[in-house]
Amino acid sequence: MSDRKPFVGGNWKMNTNRSTGSDLARGVTDGLLHEGGVEVAVFPPFPYLLTVRSILRDRGSSVRLGAQDMYHQGDGAYTGEVSGAMLRDCGVQAVLCGHSERRHVMGEKDELINKKLRAALEAGLDAVLCVGETLEEREAGHQDIITSRQVRTGLAEIPGSLAERLIIAYEPVWAIGTGKTATPEDAQAAHAQIRGLLERMYGKDVANRVRIVYGGSLKPDTAGAIFAEPDVDGGLVGGASLNAADFVAICKLAAASARGSV
Repeated sequence: MSDRKPFVGGNWKMNTNRSTGSDLARGVTDGLLHEGGVEVAVFPPFPYLLTVRSILRDRGSSVRLGAQDMYHQGDGAYTGEVSGAMLRDCGVQAVLCGHSERRHVMGEKDELINKKLRAALEAGLDAVLCVGETLEEREAGHQDIITSRQVRTGLAEIPGSLAERLIIAYEPVWAIGTGKTATPEDAQAAHAQIRGLLERMYGKDVANRVRIVYGGSLKPDTAGAIFAEPDVDGGLVGGASLNAADFVAICKLAAASARGSV
């Protein structure tokens, strides 16, 4: 069992409205009121950041506020974009960079994701770098090549001294909506490969401090087995994060795994 405190993020994607998002935030904070064994963040859509921030603050919650994306420039003529400074001004503490949907739906490339990651860290935000291979890439035997490229390029010019503010989320894109299933062993193999790469890039100490979380289709009945793997430090949760009871259960399973009680 490592000394890394597990992290669980709830990515709401383009879901909720002001009412349902508020209810969801209250359900998460109330459900985790006495759970200190896991670091938790929620990532609402941009329009509801201030609403959710108010709920987290009013409840004195340790749940952190995150954003789903940001632009790499500080200000200027970039219609529709949001800067790291703007996010900080809204109380955001962490941001996702390179989520698989940004890569494969919006067409973002590794170099742009690296710019966003560096800008997020420079703005004082924690950053979650999302990496992972598609079904075609995996079936071609290129999973290690793809994730290694995404990690190396995503972390270019980022010093190991910022490891405490960096989380890597492994997203098995090949197992999301394809009918394929990622096993705990699949997750561990990918996470161990990423940690080995971090060791080659930064040394063993930094590699052991960076949290690598699983970004597959986590649910309460599957999360415990995945979290029990030694290189899995929590999860980035999609659909299940829209149900407060399910998300709270996943967070508690992550905390239990760190205590060795799963």
